[in-house]
Amino acid sequence: MRRMLDVLVIGGGNAALCAALMAREAGASVGLLEAAPREWRGGNSMHVRNLRCMHDAPQDVLVDAYPEEEFWQDLLKVTGGLTDEALARLVIRASATCRPWMRRHGVRFQPSLSGALHTARTNAFFMGGGKALVNAYYRSAEALGVDIRYDTPVDRLELADGRFVAAVSNGQRFEARACVLAAGGFESNREWLREAWGRNERGEWPADNFLIRGTRFNTGTLLKFMLDAGADPVGDATQAHMVAIDARAPLYDGGICTRIDCVSLGVVVNRDGERFYDEGEDFWPKRYAIWGRLVAQQPGQVAYSVIDAKAIGRFMPPVFDGTRADTLPALARALGLDAGRFMQTMTAYNAACRPGSFDHTALDDCATAGLVPAKTHWARPIDTPPFFVYAVRPGVTFTYLGLKTDAGAAVRFGGRPSANLFVAGEMMAGNVLGKGYTAGVGMSIGTAFGRIAGTQAAAAARGVQRAAA
Repeated sequence: MRRMLDVLVIGGGNAALCAALMAREAGASVGLLEAAPREWRGGNSMHVRNLRCMHDAPQDVLVDAYPEEEFWQDLLKVTGGLTDEALARLVIRASATCRPWMRRHGVRFQPSLSGALHTARTNAFFMGGGKALVNAYYRSAEALGVDIRYDTPVDRLELADGRFVAAVSNGQRFEARACVLAAGGFESNREWLREAWGRNERGEWPADNFLIRGTRFNTGTLLKFMLDAGADPVGDATQAHMVAIDARAPLYDGGICTRIDCVSLGVVVNRDGERFYDEGEDFWPKRYAIWGRLVAQQPGQVAYSVIDAKAIGRFMPPVFDGTRADTLPALARALGLDAGRFMQTMTAYNAACRPGSFDHTALDDCATAGLVPAKTHWARPIDTPPFFVYAVRPGVTFTYLGLKTDAGAAVRFGGRPSANLFVAGEMMAGNVLGKGYTAGVGMSIGTAFGRIAGTQAAAAARGVQRAAA
């Protein structure tokens, strides 16, 4: 890597690659530092499937329309208002125009998967998934002359009055006129998760039972450095994209295949055999990412998603088979649950289900009556053997604590934007996602701000060059 680059990008996932490509297209010399080895490059982007896209009319793989205001209302609902509207709308509008650029860099799209309910209108799926997207971007970056270094985790930065000077990795310095930070959150840092979540009223350390859906390389080292250096923070350290995933999933890199998608078709009970939330609150792509946090608040950070034969074929099947039994008491015994308490819960639920017209593609009228918590849609008695259950744990995708930024993607110190240090991806997603999630919006944020950060970094580098001339 040459001594003085125009733009240095730190990170190796979608946001970092978008930044590197945009900076290179703007004429800047660009280097990219990826902490992972080549075979594990791409961060959490390896595991993504789709991009949430605003569009006012049908577009190739997207049907109907998904206008700005509907996208905004969907985001507003899942975040409970914990979002910067100006930055959120910037992301939404950018999602309408990014796909032709993505295609130029080798990304291909396909129609929504048949098992991915409710996303054919809102989300564009990547052909080959996230790994294919990452590989396409790396091929394009290499062809354009981006200098890529693997196995290069950045320990710290050299800063001067809010300006970037150099990055340091294992004692090696990388100087540049401008820099983009896109090195992910801290979800793989168990100690930081433990500190953030603390100890609960039962004496448990919930974070000890979290699984990490994505890369093991997102340890938050650079994020912590920046916060300690006085960069303005945004978000809550306990908020994250956290999904209820198969309890048998690996500690890292389980990805999409570990998700359990049958929650809305049955009931979910905790270790005490009790329900604790409305399984039918809304369509699954809008609500699946609240369930990890809900499970994290249950005893032992474990829960059980229970369905009967009527649900089979209506959801994306998990990789691992669920526990099967011909009776509900046998199901409870197989899980080691108190069969009496479990049956009390199931009997009360079944009795509370009111007749309706079941339709899992719509917010139907199948609901419970007089039950707390209620099930407001898709409530049908669980009475048809065989019965199935999936044990679930909290699966952390990425954390929302990050660096406060603006429409120009600048890192801010004391409210002042840095002149040459920018941020994209998970390191700033908390500006848009104060809590909650809706499918594909992480890629929308990373793509929008990666492209902005790369463009702004190239412009900042040109300004530095002119000043030095």
